[in-house]
Amino acid sequence: MQRNVNIQNKKARFEYELIDTYTAGIVLSGTEIKSIRQSKASITESFCEFNEQDELFVVNMSIEEYIYGTHYNHLPKATRKLLLNKKELRRLRKEVNNTGLTIIPLKLFITDNGFAKLNIALAKGKKLYDKRNTLKDRDNKRDLDRIKKNFKS
Repeated sequence: MQRNVNIQNKKARFEYELIDTYTAGIVLSGTEIKSIRQSKASITESFCEFNEQDELFVVNMSIEEYIYGTHYNHLPKATRKLLLNKKELRRLRKEVNNTGLTIIPLKLFITDNGFAKLNIALAKGKKLYDKRNTLKDRDNKRDLDRIKKNFKS
């Protein structure tokens, strides 16, 4: 069993401009946490949304079925409830409704106490030209680091 689980959404920082981040707990069943501890989860295409009772859920998060699970195994693409303070939930709900921002998961990890946590971010989608600028900046930084390395030698 792998001790430190760190499942990231690498596309999120490229696709979105991150405004504010939060750490939320997740309501999971027994086989779901066992699959996460084996790093059998993916959050690349997932997003968060509110229901009618102002509860936050993560949608489209994929957790593979537990290999040794019986008929009590979980559904791989079920919606899962996120746990945040009421104040944080109200702030997120207001931002999503008023300004049209979205909530995306960034990282799924397990704490030292064994709880699964999800880093989520309030984000604004980037336009195509913003993505091109991000790629250009990344290439320029790589070239500059290469020149600095050769200059020191």
